[in-house]
Amino acid sequence: MKAPLFFGLWLPLAMLTAPQALPAADWLQFRGPGGTGVSPETGLPAALSEAALAWKSPLPGRGISSPLVIGDRLYLTASSGPEQDRLHVMCLRASDGGKIWERQFWAMGRTMTHPKICVATSTPCSDGNRIYAAFSSNDVVCLDLNGGLLWMRGLTRDYPNASNSLGMASSPVVEGDTLIFPVESDSESFAIGLNTKDGSNRWKISRPKQANWTSPVGFAGGVALLSGTGLSVVDPATGQEKWAFGGGSSMSSVTVSEGALYVPTKGTTMLRPPVAGGEVEVVWQNNQALSSTVSPVVHKGRLYTLNNAGILKCTEAKEGGKVWQLRTTGPYSATPVAAGEILYLVNEKGLVQAVDVTAPEGAVVSTLDLQDTFIGTPSIGPEALYLRSDKFLYRLGGAVTR
Repeated sequence: MKAPLFFGLWLPLAMLTAPQALPAADWLQFRGPGGTGVSPETGLPAALSEAALAWKSPLPGRGISSPLVIGDRLYLTASSGPEQDRLHVMCLRASDGGKIWERQFWAMGRTMTHPKICVATSTPCSDGNRIYAAFSSNDVVCLDLNGGLLWMRGLTRDYPNASNSLGMASSPVVEGDTLIFPVESDSESFAIGLNTKDGSNRWKISRPKQANWTSPVGFAGGVALLSGTGLSVVDPATGQEKWAFGGGSSMSSVTVSEGALYVPTKGTTMLRPPVAGGEVEVVWQNNQALSSTVSPVVHKGRLYTLNNAGILKCTEAKEGGKVWQLRTTGPYSATPVAAGEILYLVNEKGLVQAVDVTAPEGAVVSTLDLQDTFIGTPSIGPEALYLRSDKFLYRLGGAVTR
């Protein structure tokens, strides 16, 4: 294996403002805490209106990745240039959207994607001390919270056939001292565990040769990897498979809640892991609880799925029975997120919808039309919902500053 590639301009730490300590509710990966899409934060706006828009900050390039929320800072990625070969990682203030720092890198891999997505599609992740940003070009960048480059790995140098014409979209996850990143395509297809200290390989396992855009989720001491051919739960330190299930998706990711996995296959299938060498327990399957493109959300004992027709379905999470369904305004690519009693939906045309999930049949209680294109999933911070388009990052909630 070739050594990881290191380069970049280091800035004296004395010139940078130290980030604040991490609160418990930081949004550190795709779909936030545990990859669930659910935040314990309170005080988010339920009454969406122009008054709820605290700020709108311009971004330097295209992006579908969600922002990370760490203390009073936001971290996100973008790609720019005619060939999307300029990679951006930046840090903004949560209070007003002002830029604290930005780093730029040249892509070392292929930058061709479907027009709907872009090179900055994967959401970065963090262990609270470092930012790990992955791109469709299969470049992985590790920075400290002040923007200092720690390492960069161009996976295309080692694995030149790992790509597809539509672009890569899986988001990495960090477990302990290992960064897990699926690189799955019709050609060279694998998942890789990188040493968080220097980007070198800890392990690499073969994956089904099939284009796949799902993201891994930490689960019961393992990491759940999902593709269209099935689910595999692996040891994050070694990549060794712990158990598997034959049924999956190449678009929607699995969701974890209370020791169970909710797999977007046959509608939704609820699984419990094998005990003492036993079999995987299929608790229930509901073919009406269909997620389509977005991923399912489990919140306060109920499962929420959203299909291509904009039908939001509420299902009992433990038993799989239907509770209610609600027609909303689609189409959607972004997975809903939840805080308190509200499920937030944002469609591709920029309509944000707040759904009160405690209403007997569910109810859209307010909307805000941002009149922009949104493909990526929102993030949640203290009293705030963050949404990003190709051109702007928006904050809903908190005092209006500009």
